[in-house]
Amino acid sequence: MKTKGYILTRWSVPFAGFLLTLMGGISYAWGIFTVPMMDKFGWTKADAALPFTVYMLMFALTMIPAGKLQDMIGPRKVAAMGALLFFPAYCLAALVSYFPYTWWLVVTYGVIGGVACGTVYACSVPPARKWFSDKPGLAISFAVMGFGLAAAVFAPLKAGYLIPTYGIEGTFLILAITTSVVCLFAAWLIRNPPDDWKPPMSEHHKKAEQIKIIIQEATPRDLIRSPIFYIMWFAFALLISGGLTSIKIIPPYGELVVRLTQMEASIAIAIFAYFNGFGRPLAGFLSDRVGAVRVMIYTYIIQTVTLLCSPVFAVTLPTLYIAAALIGWSFAVTLSLFPVLTASCFGTKHMGINYGLVFTAFGVGSLLPAVGSWIFDITGSYTLVFVLLGILAWVGLILCVSLRKKYALR
Repeated sequence: MKTKGYILTRWSVPFAGFLLTLMGGISYAWGIFTVPMMDKFGWTKADAALPFTVYMLMFALTMIPAGKLQDMIGPRKVAAMGALLFFPAYCLAALVSYFPYTWWLVVTYGVIGGVACGTVYACSVPPARKWFSDKPGLAISFAVMGFGLAAAVFAPLKAGYLIPTYGIEGTFLILAITTSVVCLFAAWLIRNPPDDWKPPMSEHHKKAEQIKIIIQEATPRDLIRSPIFYIMWFAFALLISGGLTSIKIIPPYGELVVRLTQMEASIAIAIFAYFNGFGRPLAGFLSDRVGAVRVMIYTYIIQTVTLLCSPVFAVTLPTLYIAAALIGWSFAVTLSLFPVLTASCFGTKHMGINYGLVFTAFGVGSLLPAVGSWIFDITGSYTLVFVLLGILAWVGLILCVSLRKKYALR
Protein backbone atom coordinates (compact mmCIF):
# COMPACT_ATOMS: atom_id res chain seq x y z
CA MET A 1 0.00 0.00 0.00
CA LYS A 2 1.09 3.56 -0.63
CA THR A 3 2.14 5.91 2.13
CA LYS A 4 -0.84 8.17 1.44
CA GLY A 5 -3.17 5.25 2.04
CA TYR A 6 -1.62 4.60 5.43
CA ILE A 7 -2.00 8.26 6.39
CA LEU A 8 -5.70 8.07 5.55
CA THR A 9 -6.35 4.84 7.43
CA ARG A 10 -3.91 4.68 10.35
CA TRP A 11 -6.43 6.26 12.77
CA SER A 12 -8.45 3.07 12.49
CA VAL A 13 -5.73 1.43 14.63
CA PRO A 14 -6.16 3.56 17.78
CA PHE A 15 -9.92 3.40 17.17
CA ALA A 16 -9.66 -0.39 17.25
CA GLY A 17 -7.66 -0.07 20.47
CA PHE A 18 -10.42 2.13 21.89
CA LEU A 19 -13.01 -0.58 21.14
CA LEU A 20 -10.84 -3.31 22.69
CA THR A 21 -10.26 -1.33 25.89
CA LEU A 22 -13.92 -0.25 26.04
CA MET A 23 -15.00 -3.89 26.10
CA GLY A 24 -12.33 -4.80 28.64
CA GLY A 25 -13.26 -1.82 30.80
CA ILE A 26 -16.81 -3.11 31.30
CA SER A 27 -15.29 -4.81 34.34
CA TYR A 28 -15.06 -1.43 36.09
CA ALA A 29 -18.86 -1.46 36.35
CA TRP A 30 -18.78 -4.70 38.37
CA GLY A 31 -20.01 -2.86 41.46
CA ILE A 32 -23.49 -2.71 39.90
CA PHE A 33 -23.72 -6.50 40.33
CA THR A 34 -22.78 -6.39 44.02
CA VAL A 35 -26.12 -5.62 45.69
CA PRO A 36 -28.23 -7.82 43.36
CA MET A 37 -25.91 -10.76 44.05
CA MET A 38 -25.98 -10.15 47.78
CA ASP A 39 -29.78 -10.08 47.68
CA LYS A 40 -30.23 -13.10 45.41
CA PHE A 41 -27.52 -15.45 46.67
CA GLY A 42 -27.06 -14.22 50.25
CA TRP A 43 -23.40 -13.38 49.65
CA THR A 44 -21.42 -10.91 51.72
CA LYS A 45 -19.99 -7.79 50.13
CA ALA A 46 -16.53 -9.36 50.16
CA ASP A 47 -17.89 -12.47 48.41
CA ALA A 48 -19.49 -10.39 45.68
CA ALA A 49 -16.31 -8.32 45.19
CA LEU A 50 -13.93 -11.30 44.92
CA PRO A 51 -14.55 -12.10 41.20
CA PHE A 52 -13.67 -8.49 40.30
CA THR A 53 -10.43 -8.65 42.33
CA VAL A 54 -9.40 -11.88 40.57
CA TYR A 55 -10.36 -10.34 37.20
CA MET A 56 -8.01 -7.40 37.80
CA LEU A 57 -5.13 -9.64 38.87
CA MET A 58 -5.52 -11.96 35.89
CA PHE A 59 -5.83 -8.96 33.59
CA ALA A 60 -2.49 -7.56 34.78
CA LEU A 61 -0.65 -10.91 34.75
CA THR A 62 -1.91 -11.84 31.28
CA MET A 63 -0.39 -8.68 29.82
CA ILE A 64 3.06 -10.33 29.83
CA PRO A 65 2.40 -13.49 27.77
CA ALA A 66 -0.20 -11.73 25.60
CA GLY A 67 2.20 -8.87 24.97
CA LYS A 68 4.97 -11.26 23.96
CA LEU A 69 2.59 -13.18 21.71
CA GLN A 70 1.41 -10.06 19.91
CA ASP A 71 5.05 -9.04 19.41
CA MET A 72 5.62 -12.42 17.73
CA ILE A 73 2.50 -12.99 15.61
CA GLY A 74 0.91 -9.56 15.46
CA PRO A 75 -1.99 -7.88 17.28
CA ARG A 76 -4.80 -9.06 14.97
CA LYS A 77 -4.61 -12.77 15.81
CA VAL A 78 -4.05 -12.17 19.52
CA ALA A 79 -6.92 -9.69 19.79
CA ALA A 80 -9.18 -12.26 18.08
CA MET A 81 -8.14 -14.85 20.69
CA GLY A 82 -9.15 -12.46 23.47
CA ALA A 83 -12.46 -11.73 21.73
CA LEU A 84 -13.28 -15.43 21.56
CA LEU A 85 -12.37 -15.90 25.24
CA PHE A 86 -14.86 -13.25 26.35
CA PHE A 87 -17.74 -15.36 25.05
CA PRO A 88 -17.28 -18.45 27.28
CA ALA A 89 -16.29 -16.24 30.23
CA TYR A 90 -19.61 -14.40 30.29
CA CYS A 91 -21.73 -17.34 29.07
CA LEU A 92 -20.45 -19.57 31.86
CA ALA A 93 -20.88 -16.72 34.36
CA ALA A 94 -24.53 -16.60 33.29
CA LEU A 95 -24.96 -20.07 34.83
CA VAL A 96 -24.42 -18.64 38.30
CA SER A 97 -28.00 -19.48 39.31
CA TYR A 98 -27.17 -23.16 38.79
CA PHE A 99 -23.84 -22.76 40.62
CA PRO A 100 -24.59 -20.03 43.19
CA TYR A 101 -21.10 -19.96 44.63
CA THR A 102 -18.44 -17.28 44.58
CA TRP A 103 -15.88 -19.70 43.21
CA TRP A 104 -17.97 -20.17 40.07
CA LEU A 105 -17.72 -16.49 39.17
CA VAL A 106 -14.08 -16.40 40.27
CA VAL A 107 -13.25 -19.11 37.71
CA THR A 108 -15.53 -17.94 34.88
CA TYR A 109 -15.66 -14.16 35.16
CA GLY A 110 -12.48 -13.66 37.18
CA VAL A 111 -9.98 -16.05 35.59
CA ILE A 112 -11.29 -16.56 32.03
CA GLY A 113 -12.63 -13.01 31.73
CA GLY A 114 -9.47 -11.50 33.20
CA VAL A 115 -7.32 -13.44 30.72
CA ALA A 116 -9.55 -12.24 27.87
CA CYS A 117 -9.24 -8.64 29.05
CA GLY A 118 -5.45 -8.80 29.35
CA THR A 119 -5.22 -10.41 25.90
CA VAL A 120 -7.15 -7.68 24.08
CA TYR A 121 -5.63 -4.85 26.14
CA ALA A 122 -2.11 -6.03 25.26
CA CYS A 123 -2.95 -5.43 21.59
CA SER A 124 -4.28 -1.89 22.00
CA VAL A 125 -1.12 0.09 22.78
CA PRO A 126 1.85 -1.26 20.71
CA PRO A 127 0.25 -0.93 17.25
CA ALA A 128 -0.97 2.59 18.00
CA ARG A 129 2.54 3.63 19.08
CA LYS A 130 4.13 2.08 15.99
CA TRP A 131 1.80 3.93 13.64
CA PHE A 132 2.12 7.27 15.46
CA SER A 133 5.72 8.04 16.33
CA ASP A 134 4.78 11.63 15.43
CA LYS A 135 1.88 11.75 17.93
CA PRO A 136 2.60 8.89 20.37
CA GLY A 137 0.85 10.35 23.38
CA LEU A 138 -2.35 11.26 21.57
CA ALA A 139 -2.60 7.92 19.74
CA ILE A 140 -1.90 5.73 22.78
CA SER A 141 -4.16 7.71 25.09
CA PHE A 142 -7.01 7.53 22.56
CA ALA A 143 -6.49 3.76 22.28
CA VAL A 144 -6.78 3.26 26.04
CA MET A 145 -9.57 5.83 26.53
CA GLY A 146 -12.17 3.07 26.33
CA PHE A 147 -11.08 1.55 29.62
CA GLY A 148 -11.70 4.85 31.35
CA LEU A 149 -15.08 5.54 29.76
CA ALA A 150 -16.49 2.03 30.12
CA ALA A 151 -17.74 2.49 33.68
CA ALA A 152 -19.44 5.76 32.82
CA VAL A 153 -21.18 4.15 29.84
CA PHE A 154 -22.04 0.69 31.14
CA ALA A 155 -22.69 1.25 34.86
CA PRO A 156 -25.93 3.20 34.33
CA LEU A 157 -26.91 0.87 31.46
CA LYS A 158 -26.53 -2.19 33.68
CA ALA A 159 -28.15 -0.62 36.72
CA GLY A 160 -30.97 1.19 34.96
CA TYR A 161 -31.96 -1.29 32.26
CA LEU A 162 -30.10 -4.58 31.79
CA ILE A 163 -30.23 -6.06 35.30
CA PRO A 164 -33.82 -4.90 36.09
CA THR A 165 -35.00 -6.19 32.69
CA TYR A 166 -32.95 -9.33 32.07
CA GLY A 167 -31.58 -10.16 35.50
CA ILE A 168 -28.01 -11.06 36.39
CA GLU A 169 -27.90 -14.07 34.10
CA GLY A 170 -29.41 -12.32 31.07
CA THR A 171 -27.04 -9.40 31.51
CA PHE A 172 -24.06 -11.75 31.41
CA LEU A 173 -25.35 -13.30 28.17
CA ILE A 174 -25.81 -9.88 26.56
CA LEU A 175 -22.28 -8.95 27.60
CA ALA A 176 -20.96 -12.23 26.13
CA ILE A 177 -22.35 -11.39 22.69
CA THR A 178 -21.50 -7.69 22.81
CA THR A 179 -17.90 -8.02 23.94
CA SER A 180 -17.10 -10.84 21.53
CA VAL A 181 -18.63 -9.18 18.45
CA VAL A 182 -17.12 -5.74 19.12
CA CYS A 183 -13.68 -7.18 19.90
CA LEU A 184 -13.72 -9.33 16.77
CA PHE A 185 -14.50 -6.23 14.71
CA ALA A 186 -11.66 -4.37 16.43
CA ALA A 187 -9.30 -7.30 15.78
CA TRP A 188 -10.18 -7.07 12.09
CA LEU A 189 -9.26 -3.36 12.10
CA ILE A 190 -6.02 -3.53 14.05
CA ARG A 191 -2.63 -4.22 12.47
CA ASN A 192 1.04 -3.26 12.62
CA PRO A 193 2.55 -0.85 10.07
CA PRO A 194 5.03 -2.09 7.45
CA ASP A 195 8.67 -2.15 8.49
CA ASP A 196 9.49 0.90 6.37
CA TRP A 197 6.59 3.00 7.66
CA LYS A 198 7.51 6.65 8.32
CA PRO A 199 4.75 9.08 9.37
CA PRO A 200 4.79 12.71 8.25
CA MET A 201 6.48 14.73 10.98
CA SER A 202 6.26 18.42 11.74
CA GLU A 203 9.29 20.38 12.90
CA HIS A 204 7.93 20.22 16.45
CA HIS A 205 7.83 16.45 16.43
CA LYS A 206 11.26 16.20 14.79
CA LYS A 207 12.75 18.24 17.63
CA ALA A 208 10.86 16.17 20.20
CA GLU A 209 12.25 12.95 18.72
CA GLN A 210 15.79 14.28 18.88
CA ILE A 211 15.77 14.89 22.64
CA LYS A 212 14.13 11.63 23.68
CA ILE A 213 16.33 9.09 25.40
CA ILE A 214 15.68 5.60 24.06
CA ILE A 215 17.44 2.38 24.96
CA GLN A 216 17.27 1.19 21.36
CA GLU A 217 14.71 -1.60 21.02
CA ALA A 218 15.33 -3.10 24.44
CA THR A 219 14.57 -6.77 24.91
CA PRO A 220 12.76 -7.88 28.08
CA ARG A 221 16.15 -8.89 29.47
CA ASP A 222 17.51 -5.40 28.79
CA LEU A 223 14.42 -3.95 30.42
CA ILE A 224 14.72 -5.81 33.71
CA ARG A 225 18.41 -4.91 33.90
CA SER A 226 17.65 -1.20 33.62
CA PRO A 227 17.16 0.87 36.80
CA ILE A 228 14.69 3.01 34.85
CA PHE A 229 12.30 0.04 34.74
CA TYR A 230 12.24 -0.35 38.52
CA ILE A 231 11.68 3.36 39.09
CA MET A 232 8.82 3.30 36.59
CA TRP A 233 7.36 0.11 38.04
CA PHE A 234 7.27 1.33 41.63
CA ALA A 235 5.93 4.73 40.58
CA PHE A 236 3.17 3.06 38.55
CA ALA A 237 2.19 0.74 41.43
CA LEU A 238 2.09 3.55 43.98
CA LEU A 239 0.23 6.04 41.82
CA ILE A 240 -2.35 3.64 40.41
CA SER A 241 -3.28 2.60 43.96
CA GLY A 242 -4.89 5.96 44.62
CA GLY A 243 -7.20 5.73 41.62
CA LEU A 244 -8.15 2.09 42.11
CA THR A 245 -8.90 2.62 45.80
CA SER A 246 -10.85 5.80 45.10
CA ILE A 247 -13.12 3.94 42.66
CA LYS A 248 -14.12 1.69 45.55
CA ILE A 249 -14.33 4.16 48.45
CA ILE A 250 -15.81 7.31 46.88
CA PRO A 251 -19.45 6.05 46.87
CA PRO A 252 -19.49 4.80 50.50
CA TYR A 253 -17.43 7.81 51.63
CA GLY A 254 -19.99 10.10 50.03
CA GLU A 255 -22.88 8.35 51.76
CA LEU A 256 -21.31 7.77 55.20
CA VAL A 257 -19.17 10.87 55.66
CA VAL A 258 -20.60 13.58 53.39
CA ARG A 259 -24.17 12.30 54.03
CA LEU A 260 -25.11 12.21 50.36
CA THR A 261 -27.89 10.13 48.90
CA GLN A 262 -26.94 7.03 46.94
CA MET A 263 -27.67 8.87 43.69
CA GLU A 264 -25.54 11.87 44.68
CA ALA A 265 -22.66 9.58 45.66
CA SER A 266 -22.95 7.69 42.36
CA ILE A 267 -22.62 10.99 40.49
CA ALA A 268 -19.23 11.44 42.18
CA ILE A 269 -17.94 8.18 40.70
CA ALA A 270 -19.44 9.12 37.33
CA ILE A 271 -17.46 12.37 37.45
CA PHE A 272 -14.34 10.33 38.24
CA ALA A 273 -15.08 8.09 35.25
CA TYR A 274 -15.62 10.95 32.80
CA PHE A 275 -12.41 12.74 33.82
CA ASN A 276 -10.60 9.40 33.68
CA GLY A 277 -11.92 8.62 30.20
CA PHE A 278 -11.97 11.99 28.44
CA GLY A 279 -8.84 13.13 30.26
CA ARG A 280 -6.70 10.52 28.51
CA PRO A 281 -6.57 12.13 25.05
CA LEU A 282 -5.85 15.49 26.70
CA ALA A 283 -3.02 13.92 28.69
CA GLY A 284 -1.62 12.39 25.50
CA PHE A 285 -1.87 15.67 23.62
CA LEU A 286 -0.07 17.53 26.41
CA SER A 287 2.65 14.86 26.60
CA ASP A 288 3.36 15.26 22.88
CA ARG A 289 3.77 18.99 23.45
CA VAL A 290 5.69 19.27 26.72
CA GLY A 291 6.75 15.70 27.55
CA ALA A 292 5.11 12.81 29.41
CA VAL A 293 7.17 13.13 32.60
CA ARG A 294 6.43 16.84 32.95
CA VAL A 295 2.69 16.23 32.68
CA MET A 296 3.00 13.40 35.21
CA ILE A 297 4.92 15.50 37.74
CA TYR A 298 2.44 18.39 37.71
CA THR A 299 -0.49 15.96 37.86
CA TYR A 300 0.92 13.97 40.77
CA ILE A 301 1.48 17.12 42.78
CA ILE A 302 -2.28 17.69 42.42
CA GLN A 303 -3.02 14.04 43.23
CA THR A 304 -0.89 14.10 46.39
CA VAL A 305 -2.45 17.31 47.70
CA THR A 306 -5.99 16.16 46.84
CA LEU A 307 -5.65 12.82 48.63
CA LEU A 308 -3.95 14.24 51.72
CA CYS A 309 -6.51 17.04 52.03
CA SER A 310 -9.62 15.00 51.21
CA PRO A 311 -10.55 14.27 54.87
CA VAL A 312 -10.93 18.02 55.47
CA PHE A 313 -11.65 19.23 51.92
CA ALA A 314 -14.02 16.68 50.39
CA VAL A 315 -16.69 17.06 53.06
CA THR A 316 -19.43 18.71 51.00
CA LEU A 317 -21.11 17.69 47.76
CA PRO A 318 -19.27 20.26 45.56
CA THR A 319 -15.85 19.61 47.05
CA LEU A 320 -16.27 15.83 46.83
CA TYR A 321 -17.11 16.22 43.14
CA ILE A 322 -14.01 18.38 42.66
CA ALA A 323 -11.83 15.80 44.42
CA ALA A 324 -13.34 13.00 42.30
CA ALA A 325 -12.57 14.96 39.13
CA LEU A 326 -8.95 15.62 40.14
CA ILE A 327 -8.31 11.99 41.12
CA GLY A 328 -9.98 10.85 37.89
CA TRP A 329 -7.63 13.10 35.91
CA SER A 330 -4.64 11.65 37.76
CA PHE A 331 -5.81 8.13 36.95
CA ALA A 332 -6.14 9.12 33.28
CA VAL A 333 -2.57 10.45 33.21
CA THR A 334 -1.17 7.29 34.80
CA LEU A 335 -2.82 4.81 32.44
CA SER A 336 -2.25 6.87 29.28
CA LEU A 337 1.31 8.10 29.80
CA PHE A 338 3.14 5.12 31.32
CA PRO A 339 2.89 3.24 27.98
CA VAL A 340 4.17 6.39 26.25
CA LEU A 341 7.08 6.49 28.68
CA THR A 342 7.77 2.78 28.15
CA ALA A 343 8.08 3.27 24.39
CA SER A 344 10.25 6.37 24.84
CA CYS A 345 12.67 4.53 27.10
CA PHE A 346 12.73 1.05 25.59
CA GLY A 347 11.57 1.30 21.96
CA THR A 348 8.65 -0.35 20.18
CA LYS A 349 9.93 -3.66 18.77
CA HIS A 350 9.25 -5.54 22.03
CA MET A 351 6.74 -3.08 23.43
CA GLY A 352 4.03 -5.70 23.98
CA ILE A 353 5.96 -7.72 26.54
CA ASN A 354 7.92 -4.74 27.86
CA TYR A 355 4.78 -2.80 28.71
CA GLY A 356 3.28 -6.02 30.02
CA LEU A 357 6.14 -6.20 32.53
CA VAL A 358 5.59 -2.58 33.53
CA PHE A 359 1.85 -3.21 33.77
CA THR A 360 2.27 -5.89 36.43
CA ALA A 361 2.42 -2.91 38.77
CA PHE A 362 -1.30 -2.47 38.07
CA GLY A 363 -1.92 -5.90 39.58
CA VAL A 364 -0.08 -4.93 42.76
CA GLY A 365 -1.98 -1.64 42.91
CA SER A 366 -5.27 -3.51 42.60
CA LEU A 367 -4.65 -5.05 46.03
CA LEU A 368 -4.75 -1.66 47.78
CA PRO A 369 -8.56 -1.29 47.75
CA ALA A 370 -8.79 -4.39 49.96
CA VAL A 371 -6.23 -2.84 52.33
CA GLY A 372 -8.26 0.36 52.37
CA SER A 373 -11.41 -1.57 53.31
CA TRP A 374 -9.48 -3.36 56.06
CA ILE A 375 -8.24 -0.03 57.48
CA PHE A 376 -11.79 1.33 57.47
CA ASP A 377 -13.13 -1.77 59.21
CA ILE A 378 -10.55 -1.31 61.99
CA THR A 379 -10.69 2.48 62.41
CA GLY A 380 -14.25 3.22 61.29
CA SER A 381 -12.86 6.19 59.35
CA TYR A 382 -11.57 6.94 55.85
CA THR A 383 -9.07 9.53 57.09
CA LEU A 384 -6.16 7.12 57.46
CA VAL A 385 -6.98 5.60 54.06
CA PHE A 386 -6.70 8.96 52.31
CA VAL A 387 -3.52 9.82 54.20
CA LEU A 388 -1.96 6.49 53.20
CA LEU A 389 -2.90 7.04 49.55
CA GLY A 390 -1.52 10.58 49.70
CA ILE A 391 1.81 9.34 51.05
CA LEU A 392 2.01 6.68 48.33
CA ALA A 393 1.26 9.33 45.69
CA TRP A 394 3.99 11.56 47.15
CA VAL A 395 6.55 8.75 46.89
CA GLY A 396 5.42 8.10 43.31
CA LEU A 397 5.85 11.81 42.58
CA ILE A 398 9.41 11.72 43.91
CA LEU A 399 10.19 8.75 41.67
CA CYS A 400 8.86 10.63 38.62
CA VAL A 401 10.99 13.65 39.55
CA SER A 402 14.02 11.36 39.71
CA LEU A 403 13.27 10.12 36.17
CA ARG A 404 13.40 13.70 34.95
CA LYS A 405 16.42 14.78 36.98
CA LYS A 406 18.59 11.68 36.68
CA TYR A 407 17.73 10.51 33.17
CA ALA A 408 16.62 13.81 31.58
CA LEU A 409 13.32 12.30 30.45
CA ARG A 410 10.75 14.76 29.17
